[in-house]
Amino acid sequence: MFIIRLMVTPLPPKDPTLRARARGTTAQPAPRFESERREWAHDGWDLPEDDRLVTREVAIERPRSVISWNQSPDLGFDRALNPYRGCEHGCIYCYARPSHAYLGLSPGLDFETRLIARPDAARVLERELAKPGYRVAPLALGSNTDPWQPIEQHHRITRSVLEVLRDWQHPVTITTRGALVERDLDLLAGMAARGLVEVGVSVTTLDPGLARAMEPRAPAPARRLAIIRALSDAGIPVRLMMGPLVPGLSDHEAEAILAAGRAAGARVAWWAFVRLPGEVGALFRDWLERVRPGQAAKVMKLVREMRGGRDNDPAFHSRFRGQGAYADMVAARIRVARKRLAYEAALPPLDCSQFRRPPRAGDQLSLF
Repeated sequence: MFIIRLMVTPLPPKDPTLRARARGTTAQPAPRFESERREWAHDGWDLPEDDRLVTREVAIERPRSVISWNQSPDLGFDRALNPYRGCEHGCIYCYARPSHAYLGLSPGLDFETRLIARPDAARVLERELAKPGYRVAPLALGSNTDPWQPIEQHHRITRSVLEVLRDWQHPVTITTRGALVERDLDLLAGMAARGLVEVGVSVTTLDPGLARAMEPRAPAPARRLAIIRALSDAGIPVRLMMGPLVPGLSDHEAEAILAAGRAAGARVAWWAFVRLPGEVGALFRDWLERVRPGQAAKVMKLVREMRGGRDNDPAFHSRFRGQGAYADMVAARIRVARKRLAYEAALPPLDCSQFRRPPRAGDQLSLF
């Protein structure tokens, strides 16, 4: 009941003293686990308010464990690692926004400006891989927030994690939209040659104006297609991640996105409709009213048609694709387009047989 109430409660008044450049939202809904709530209110004095530009802040977390486990039947992986909490790309629809509430931070502006880096991630990962009871299976890198978001340029946590996975010959599936992934082509190409990696690149729209509004600090659509081409040319299996599609706003582009991704070298294509869990519903509706007011009512009508009358349907299997006549129509279009464009049904499974502890100085040499 509490989550449903959050989804229909109006956002608090915005602080007019905040100046935000290229941010998905300036709203700051209170973290749902907090007992107090803060709202901006004018003090009544006829004086100009001091304003400030919202800038990025990065805190450091020293985790005891970095592998997160799940039993979701529709994800395709049971373990994941996220080098960062929060994401500076600022995608307004991001389903990971509610996770910031567990840190006592707002899923709104805090999610894209108050970030958490985990510099010990590689060391902790290696310790977890070395446990006697560990059983290898593909690890998902970037399941919640983008591992190649802008702060990776400085912190280089994702690269250090990849180095551990390479040394242990551990298979990994990657999801990103960050151009910085090209920096690590040397690692990825070597792992791909041994059947240890596949990369999914997210493309939500080919319209640069819409992309700028929805994903203000993520690479432009043309740049993401260039990422697919660079990865493919390096021999890395690439999956086009066409999502989220927003009904009534971007779903008409599905065939064009699929064609562009295939031309750039993507071998398979995955897709999903927009999901609006927790606080994301109110943030997304507020964004629609500001950026696409003429389409807001239509978009939300279609979303609710596919979600059983709600903003969000958390049920396994249906949460990605929706239900009903409209969802079925879009799915049929995509099915036909994928066949026409000769997308593969699936990428070859990653090789788990090579997993082993890397040699260390002083180890006894193998006889064979």
